[in-house]
Amino acid sequence: MTDSKQAHDNSQGHGARSKNRIVAASDVRVDTWGAGVDFPIFDAKTRSFKKSVLGRAGGVIGASDSGVPMVEALRDIDLHLEHGDRIGLVGHNGAGKSTLLRLLSGIYEPTRGACRVRGRVAPVFDLGVGMDPEISGFENIVIRGMFLGMSRKEMLAKTDDIAEFTELGQHLEMPLRTYSTGMRVRLALGVVTSIDPEILILDEGIGAVDADFMRKARKRLQALVERSGILVFASHSNEFLAQLCDRALWIDKGQIKMEGGIEEVVGAYEGPDAAAQVRKVLARMEAGE
Repeated sequence: MTDSKQAHDNSQGHGARSKNRIVAASDVRVDTWGAGVDFPIFDAKTRSFKKSVLGRAGGVIGASDSGVPMVEALRDIDLHLEHGDRIGLVGHNGAGKSTLLRLLSGIYEPTRGACRVRGRVAPVFDLGVGMDPEISGFENIVIRGMFLGMSRKEMLAKTDDIAEFTELGQHLEMPLRTYSTGMRVRLALGVVTSIDPEILILDEGIGAVDADFMRKARKRLQALVERSGILVFASHSNEFLAQLCDRALWIDKGQIKMEGGIEEVVGAYEGPDAAAQVRKVLARMEAGE
């Protein structure tokens, strides 16, 4: 495999369905071999500027052979996922979690090593991406779904279910710009949890809704995960990770520092209290609560 291989068989995963070839469940895979992602900083004149870039991208600062400052956002990522895998990412802000999600989605290409994804990818990073403030909620349901790889016909068939879930009623006939933040989150969650991805790349960005609706949304997210072939999920919520994932990766300074069970990795990253919280969540799940 060469660096240029970057064989994203799903054609980047964030366009129309025609660009995403559906593969058999047994063939759905995500593989990286020594993958790295670097970002050049062409106008870095001060150390503070480089620090600000580092904070956004994660990783460490270095320099290319030509002397151009570089942010090494990911380094030596070896990851091999197959149908049924449910992986949670933990790590501090700027550690490289979001960069890894974007690499797996085809948004970033590796500058070193290789990455190959087989299957239709649904990247969910920002709940508001792909939504138009000037058109109605109903119209946004279709547009957002198509942005995530579904067809217009599929989204029209899901509209009633999404409308019932959002509890937005006649507001769905109004332009999105009239919605509160919480209403927008409800609509976006309704669409995101209705899709049928082979590979779900999820970066948690929800929270502007009331607790009762959040519990309702989590049930739909769990159903979404069950429908997906592979899940890669970055979250600061240990409870959410325990509910949706069965393995975890600790990302630190652009590298995989640790891989293992959710309780084991969260305990190493945050300490025994966090591990105990995960253990309680897992026990409740086993008890069917």
